[in-house]
Amino acid sequence: MSAAKSTTEDPWTVRRILDWTIGFLKERGSPTPRLDAEILLAHARHCRRIQLYTQFDEPLTDEQRAVMRGLVKRRANAEPVAYLVGHREFFSLDFVVRPGVFIPRPDTEILVMAALDVLKEITAPRLLDLCTGSGCVPIAITRNHATVSGFAVELDPQVAEVTQANIVQHQLENRLTLLQGDLFAPVPDSGRFDVITSNPPYVTTGEIPELAADIRDHEPHLALDGGADGLDVIRRLVQQAPAFLKSSGWLMLELDPAQAEPTQALLEAAGFVNVGPRQDLSGQARVVSGCYSGELDAE
Repeated sequence: MSAAKSTTEDPWTVRRILDWTIGFLKERGSPTPRLDAEILLAHARHCRRIQLYTQFDEPLTDEQRAVMRGLVKRRANAEPVAYLVGHREFFSLDFVVRPGVFIPRPDTEILVMAALDVLKEITAPRLLDLCTGSGCVPIAITRNHATVSGFAVELDPQVAEVTQANIVQHQLENRLTLLQGDLFAPVPDSGRFDVITSNPPYVTTGEIPELAADIRDHEPHLALDGGADGLDVIRRLVQQAPAFLKSSGWLMLELDPAQAEPTQALLEAAGFVNVGPRQDLSGQARVVSGCYSGELDAE
């Protein structure tokens, strides 16, 4: 029996719950109602999403329906799905997230790939990731390079607890050390780095009220607000990075495509060479990087 002809006496099977939830979330403005419904139902049933397709005709228990009802209600009020289920996939790895932690995005995988391209030719490279949030960037890099090691820096102490949980979950305590503080401030004087990565706050202050409700009302503004032009933190990173980079070391920054040209100008003025963008899947500049020549440092 199709969802349109279902009656209240019909059992609430996986298929029926999915059909109803997809329609409900679509009406409430979710941009990804099917994906949301599948993730929430898999969470309520304690199974993988793919398993839902082999369980279409199975009825939900009363407990599963109650859990699902609560999740869908919260999602309809624009709570991010990642906060509802407590995790998010990034670079084929699973990361713990919770309210207050910036949710990993697919676009940020471009930053990971850019770093891995540089690091693949280096034995035992040193990595520094700033504004690390969940730790998804340095963890993904470290999991995909057998000999890299370094530091991840997070300003918010509560977010840093989640960062550390992810480092432990991925068994990287021996290669990736969490530091809590503002950008370079907590980084020890223990040698320079081959690559510095960062997905800093880069949304302009004026754009914050215009963001989608799930971002604007639920994700941390500390991880979003980059000041009047979105470049406040990026400027600090570019100015301070040379003191922490090896000669020919790289600084790699995620940003808004509109910020690519001004960021390239900042890098060139600070002594970086081979400055350029890396495009995302839509062809827009998502990461800008530069290789530090060391010339200004030597003067």
